[in-house]
Amino acid sequence: MKIRTFAAAAAIAALAITATGCSGGTSNSGSSDGGGKTLTYWASNQGTSLDNDKEVLTPQLKKFEEQTGIKVNLEVIGWNDLQTRIQTAVTSGQAPDVLNIGNTWAASLQSTGAFMPFDSAAFDAIGGKDKFVKTAMDTGGVPGQDPTSVPLYGLAYGLYYNKAMFKDAGLTPPTNWADMVADAKKLTTGGKYGFALAAGSYTENAHFAFINAAQNGADLFSADGKPTFTSDGVVDGISRYLDLMQADKVVNVGNAQYDNGTKAVNDFAAGKVAMILNQNNADSSIVANGMKNDEYGVVAFPAPAGAKDVASHVAGINLSIFKNTKNKDGALKFVKFMTSPETQTALGKPFASLPVLAGAKAVFTDNVEEAKTFSDIYANKSKPLPLVPSEDQFESTVGKAMNQMFATIASGGTVSKADIKTALTTAQQQVEAAG
Repeated sequence: MKIRTFAAAAAIAALAITATGCSGGTSNSGSSDGGGKTLTYWASNQGTSLDNDKEVLTPQLKKFEEQTGIKVNLEVIGWNDLQTRIQTAVTSGQAPDVLNIGNTWAASLQSTGAFMPFDSAAFDAIGGKDKFVKTAMDTGGVPGQDPTSVPLYGLAYGLYYNKAMFKDAGLTPPTNWADMVADAKKLTTGGKYGFALAAGSYTENAHFAFINAAQNGADLFSADGKPTFTSDGVVDGISRYLDLMQADKVVNVGNAQYDNGTKAVNDFAAGKVAMILNQNNADSSIVANGMKNDEYGVVAFPAPAGAKDVASHVAGINLSIFKNTKNKDGALKFVKFMTSPETQTALGKPFASLPVLAGAKAVFTDNVEEAKTFSDIYANKSKPLPLVPSEDQFESTVGKAMNQMFATIASGGTVSKADIKTALTTAQQQVEAAG
């Protein structure tokens, strides 16, 4: 999933919502003819381009119109712009009826009060809460409250490995952290490395701060939403991840400049590295770079022996309905359609997504074993990122601190656990100050 900072707008939006977002007054949503036969839908960019998304979605929207008589006005919005557009819609009340959100935004958006809660009646209207994979549904909003979003597209991290490189070295895919590091060391030879990391991407770094901490049984926020970044489990998890470059030396120090996951994927596809950690939508880039899908395998991201079996955060896209829609019934029908087995199957391959419906088959790849592995990771070995309004501030502060830590290592310096704790103390203070 592509994630952008959001919570900075939450306080302003929460104030504005009493005057606009919940009023049911002026809005560009709903039908212009008063008959409730039109919906406005903002889709996030899931395909290779905005135009590609339109090409993929338009036939499905036509099917929906044929089935219901409701026309859908589609706008696909790039991730660089989606945050601002949603923020403006929340504060102005000029909003679409239905929209895609990054699932880690759910709690921040819910706190604005601008979105329709999915109560029992709403869930009944879309086919029931139980139709969703539980881990996917857990991203819907603040725990203990009616969620304001439901799952649409699923994603998860996996450990990709080069089958030929492993076979030539007499290795089998690792099942725990120690074996993974040992394999990576053996494969770091002849100008090639055991691993590539997006060590200059603050979002990727934040994700693995969370995952490694979760493997240690540590939480990033307390039950009342206060940051707990400086706990031993968080510090140890980040140290373990940094040591892939620092102590284990299985990652090229040049990876400190890799500011997105694609660069690591390209190294993997070119045979420069034996392993990468990436979400399942890396497949298209791997194949586009000339590596066939039977030339690599995927296993769950290994944890240390005896640690928690967490291999990914629950990544993906959710659907929300603005509370001030003039066509609530139509919006619910649309959510039901988009989360139906037929539509999910039609969109799963072009958007390289994992199924969010219980019992559904993954169609993003023709590799049966890979599909099975990612589906298991998503359903059974994933944990949602903290569902608190400050989650995005965690990503920004801790992720960027890790960028700097990797840069220090790349330039020949060292990063101790004390250094990590100091950096996390600063990050925690920043989040606390932001409220």
